[in-house]
Amino acid sequence: MSGRRALVTGANRGIGLAIAKGLAVMDCHVFLGARDLTVAKKVAHAFDAQAVELDVSNQDSISRAVDAIGTVDILVNNAGVLGSGNLLDDPEDFERSMSVMVHGPYRLMHLLAPAMVRNRYGRIVNVSSGWGAFSDGVSGPAAYGVAKAALNALTVASARTLPENVKVNAMCPGWVRTRMGGAAATRSPEEGADTAIWLATLDQDGPTGGFFRDRKRFDW
Repeated sequence: MSGRRALVTGANRGIGLAIAKGLAVMDCHVFLGARDLTVAKKVAHAFDAQAVELDVSNQDSISRAVDAIGTVDILVNNAGVLGSGNLLDDPEDFERSMSVMVHGPYRLMHLLAPAMVRNRYGRIVNVSSGWGAFSDGVSGPAAYGVAKAALNALTVASARTLPENVKVNAMCPGWVRTRMGGAAATRSPEEGADTAIWLATLDQDGPTGGFFRDRKRFDW
């Protein structure tokens, strides 16, 4: 993987940071995307990554980040938000969830995938959740499950439109000890990141259009 360029969104802490560090260990040039550039620079400096200001809910921010980065070989759409309450009670939460976890990833894929196609290599990983699986009842608070289900659908549909050498997969990290997951969660960020790192570095015979947990296929 030496020399591969990777963008990880929401990478200043938690699962995103663990993914970024894991890819850096594999000699990838990692772009650490985060809304707060000051914080991102401090985090990135610790493992020789490159910080980039990126708010995935803002199209202008996405465009500026892509212009600054250029092409990448690996895109990990990790940024997420977790609302609360009932789905139909809070339209603003619904809009925010879809913006961060569906529209943002779509926009990044739209801008970055063409170069992957031209270069005949690309790995796109969408960090989803079992809460976004119909097999698990699309559960989770507020709009979270709906947004993750839509992200899963985007994964399947985009994999159909891209060549086999540009692989698009979704993954469930499980219940992870992060600010979102809470201190009682059963997995470390590194354990949650493992499948994403695996998918981001698949060889040419690896799968595309799938949903995985612990490197095994997960029911949609």
